[in-house]
Amino acid sequence: MSTLEMIEAAAERLRAHVRETPLLTSPFLDELAGRRVLVKPECLQHTGSFKFRGAWSAISALDEADRARGVIAFSSGNHAQGVARAAALHGISSVIVMPSDAPQLKINNTRALGGEVVLYDRANESREEIGEALASERGLTLIRPYDEPQVIAGQGTTGLEIARQAATMGVEQADVLICCGGGGLTSGIALALEGHAPGLRARPCEPKGFDDVKRSLASGQIQKNDAAAGNICDAILTPQPGDVTFPILKRLCGPGLSVTEEEAMRAMAQAFLRLKIVLEPGGAVSLASALFRKDEIEGDAVIVVASGGNTDPEVFGKALEFLT
Repeated sequence: MSTLEMIEAAAERLRAHVRETPLLTSPFLDELAGRRVLVKPECLQHTGSFKFRGAWSAISALDEADRARGVIAFSSGNHAQGVARAAALHGISSVIVMPSDAPQLKINNTRALGGEVVLYDRANESREEIGEALASERGLTLIRPYDEPQVIAGQGTTGLEIARQAATMGVEQADVLICCGGGGLTSGIALALEGHAPGLRARPCEPKGFDDVKRSLASGQIQKNDAAAGNICDAILTPQPGDVTFPILKRLCGPGLSVTEEEAMRAMAQAFLRLKIVLEPGGAVSLASALFRKDEIEGDAVIVVASGGNTDPEVFGKALEFLT
């Protein structure tokens, strides 16, 4: 299991390799949300999402012999790019199993960053089975996207930064809204906040129809999604919470939040207009939750983790239509 000590150790390994993203503010967003809004733009992280943190943490923690044989990952795109880039910087090979319906930008970027891409049908094939088979055949180390303690530790470094930055900005009590798929980022941040900012409460945010974490927290048992695809928020579509992440989420997180596709797109438009940042739909559900689920949020301030910005120009253009 991941621990605060693992997160702090990961932070030392990531030092000088990861960007410390700021907390951004806008009076216009404050007005829309009805409270102070602080946005952490992990879309500005290397490879365009927080996933680089977990990838570097996991690869840098491998022993030299295992690392030299190369790594494999499965991802809809952000973990893919993070692993491909972290592997290339370590001078090793990477194989990335990606859904064939992933945004073409993410597929192209993963290849450009040095990853060997293997495509699969996410509606009819299991990425876990494909990844584990290739790992066994080629002697590669599998870097799971969220159910991996060292990946969770790397993502948790985001929480260390939030704790420090929020304190500097005078925010000691707030909900921290986090875009959530399998729960790696959310559980890592929750662990970091427990140790360094107990007044800040992690809350997972998901698209409606794919809100397995929200339902799992409400029931106390892991719930699955009925479908594996069919939502614009591709970055955070996972079958169910992870076996490693869910116990952490259950212990530390507040109730989940869920938003519509349109609300995610509207949040993308507001992030561009008010903060001058580009978000992808899955990376905008936390901001959408702050703006459109404000009655479900407590306190005078809310912290939003905008988790990624790897969106196709066509999708981004459609989001900006909500400004007209």
